[in-house]
Amino acid sequence: MNDSACYVAAVLNWYVDLPDTPLRATVSDQWLARRLHAESVPLSLVETALLLASLRRMVRPQDAPALPPVRSLAYFRPVVEELRTHPVPDGYLDYLRLKLRRAAQAGPADVQKTAFPDDR
Repeated sequence: MNDSACYVAAVLNWYVDLPDTPLRATVSDQWLARRLHAESVPLSLVETALLLASLRRMVRPQDAPALPPVRSLAYFRPVVEELRTHPVPDGYLDYLRLKLRRAAQAGPADVQKTAFPDDR
């Protein structure tokens, strides 16, 4: 697998592993992952954006209206741009991983997801 394919696979795997995301990535999700690679967005920044946006969705007031499920990787694009202009400190990604792991343990059981659609 080449560098681009590894990058896209990593992004899509992280995406479908998140709570409230589709069971599998779509062709447009694959396109956006390739686009992020073409723009030289570091993998660590993409992972940070995915985790940060997911935690923001999860850590909302109990009385807030429920959010609809995430339908596309594009949902995370504004957070990628936010982090490009306002980088997080070293160690923040590890912090987010831990927070999401803890939050997921309190959530519903895992569902089998896949990063690629059946029609690839």
